Amino acid sequence: MQRIVILGTGTGGTLTANRLRKAFSAETTSIICVDQDDRHVYQPGLLFVPFGLTQPEDIVRPRARQLHHGVEFMSDAVENVDLESQVVHLKSGGDLPYDVLVVASGAVLAPEETPGLTGPGWMEKVFTFYTPEGAAGLESALAAFESGRIVVNVVEMPIKCPVAPLEFCFLADWFFRERGIRDRVQLSFVTPLDAAFTKPIAAKHLGGMLEERGIELVTEFNTGEVDGVGGRLISYDGREVPFDLAVVIPVHNGAPFVTKSTGLGDALGFVATNEHTLQSLAAPNVFAIGDATSIPISKAGSVTHFEGEILVENITRFLNRQPLDASYDGHVNCFIETGFSKAMLIDFNYDVEPETGHYPGHVGLPLLKESRLNHLGKLMFQWFYWHVLLPGRDIPGVSSSMPTKGKVAPDENKGKEFTS
Repeated sequence: MQRIVILGTGTGGTLTANRLRKAFSAETTSIICVDQDDRHVYQPGLLFVPFGLTQPEDIVRPRARQLHHGVEFMSDAVENVDLESQVVHLKSGGDLPYDVLVVASGAVLAPEETPGLTGPGWMEKVFTFYTPEGAAGLESALAAFESGRIVVNVVEMPIKCPVAPLEFCFLADWFFRERGIRDRVQLSFVTPLDAAFTKPIAAKHLGGMLEERGIELVTEFNTGEVDGVGGRLISYDGREVPFDLAVVIPVHNGAPFVTKSTGLGDALGFVATNEHTLQSLAAPNVFAIGDATSIPISKAGSVTHFEGEILVENITRFLNRQPLDASYDGHVNCFIETGFSKAMLIDFNYDVEPETGHYPGHVGLPLLKESRLNHLGKLMFQWFYWHVLLPGRDIPGVSSSMPTKGKVAPDENKGKEFTS
């Protein structure tokens, strides 16, 4: 019997396990998932917790319950992977041999890497909404906030869901306007990037939206220290940004076991991965998915969803000794909540910038445009996440490849549509 071991049961590990269980019979293939806890968090929901729009208990479910019958779940931490022996060493002392290994261990917050971040002031006037505990603490802090400066700071890229800090700014603008005290609250978005976002077209739109809402944009700020007592962000070049309340998105690294596994990861602990096949560059029988990879695209749930189809196809091909499918094009789409019951949708890949038009075709959700329809789409995605995406079901009309129908071409071909 062949054995597939999956390290991590977040979005990527769960949907991969469930798709593989449908692709291989239990008589021929065992599928074992390993994670250090049994708490699966719907991470997009964390954004809504600080504003009282949802509660942590509504976005957390047991990991094991999201896996299909016939997928084994082990609650244990991984010590390291021996690529030569094809064995996973567990913290408990056990060993898991594998025929195919899938690394789906995600990205790990490392707030301790920024001096002062978790020191005095942490969870008092310095928070992050990237954890259930931080988001819940921030809800209380925002409810009590009456005036002053709130700074939303991305310490370093890459991070999970790169648009989420911008969404927080937009929702904070809405939140304080609803309370009637927006004129007493200064909002600042502080980023190491040279613009509001990584993609120029989207960055121009998002930067304009920040300006329209009176949200200050501070660029190329590389946070070297957080002074929670004095209320200051201090950059490596000596610049300072004062705050009364700081919402910090900490450094993200790969899982610690990746750096302990010779040859598996890069300097940050992300798995060196072929960006089109999702096969590890370290060994042919090792694959990676989602935030755990080093591929040059956003670390977002939609990426993981689109990767899943190609990943399972390639594991099947590998076990059947067939050439791999190299068709993953870096497809990403994400809803950007903009407040006032509206959201924007962007859709892009490795080579194509976010453009206007509609998704997934000529008729669909508007792209690069705020709309109530997109807001409803974002809210509906939570249901899709638990009942369609994680179980490994296909969504009609949505594929791993970025669609071109319905998109308006770049400026030089203004007025024309892409053809597919």
